[in-house]
Amino acid sequence: MVAGRTADIRPRIDEVLVRHLADTQFPQWAELVLEPVEPTGSDHVIYRLGEQPAARLPCHAGAIGQARKEYEWLPRLAPHLPLAVPVPMAVGEPDFGYPWPWAVSRWLKGEVATVDALGDSYEAAIELAGFLVALQRFTRENTPAGNTGGRLAGRPLSDRDRATRIAIAEVNGAFDATAMTDLWDEALSAPGWDRSPVWFHGDFHTGNLLTSDGRLSAVIDFGELGTGDPARDLMIAFTLMSPTSRAAFRDALGVDDATWLRGRGWALATGLKAYTTYAAVDPRVAAQTSRQITQALIG
Repeated sequence: MVAGRTADIRPRIDEVLVRHLADTQFPQWAELVLEPVEPTGSDHVIYRLGEQPAARLPCHAGAIGQARKEYEWLPRLAPHLPLAVPVPMAVGEPDFGYPWPWAVSRWLKGEVATVDALGDSYEAAIELAGFLVALQRFTRENTPAGNTGGRLAGRPLSDRDRATRIAIAEVNGAFDATAMTDLWDEALSAPGWDRSPVWFHGDFHTGNLLTSDGRLSAVIDFGELGTGDPARDLMIAFTLMSPTSRAAFRDALGVDDATWLRGRGWALATGLKAYTTYAAVDPRVAAQTSRQITQALIG
């Protein structure tokens, strides 16, 4: 495995800090018991505030826009989606040495989805396709004119070219570098999205799905929410699904060959990024991203 990397200096986030922030900015929750949520995610440190609220504090600079984005857009999106999404309750401000906006959202109960539980599930594959169809339809039916560009516009796959080729070289030996390079070249050469921009989740992988009683119940973590090419959301097909359920998912979405190929490229690029950053220090991420890369190569 390659060594993990720290891209930035991360602020210290502990119970004392969260207590100060919550008590001073949101006194209505001052008496609620704080409870850390484990394991800590790669983007946020989360503390429960009693039964319902959960404080989510970005732990690196790349996540600092999420609080306000979700507060603005999730209440608009939620009524149109077939699975639950987080309900933003408030946005906190920097204070006590903590440098960034942070969020309080209503806690969603559930277990993180797993390949063992849902990988072969035809029903889950169809449900996830239905979620993406509903999300993509939101653009043309409900979004005010002029709000789908600018800061919400998704970046093209080609923006990841240099980093992906570096990562391929780094993991050569753990994975087939020739096969990865061939897939990456094909994905970049595939025809681009030539239709109107549609909404995408942007980080649609197993870790951002919740289940209840063995069924999908919620989609979380909309930090990469934006509009553009929906191919990036196809990564769920390679993080969660088996070849059989993946085929059902693709059929339900009606994905053309070019979009599917770009989706495989997104799965490869994001899998490599996570693997080279975290695999050496987190066995769980190592296993998940290894599967993602391998399944993207299979197609």
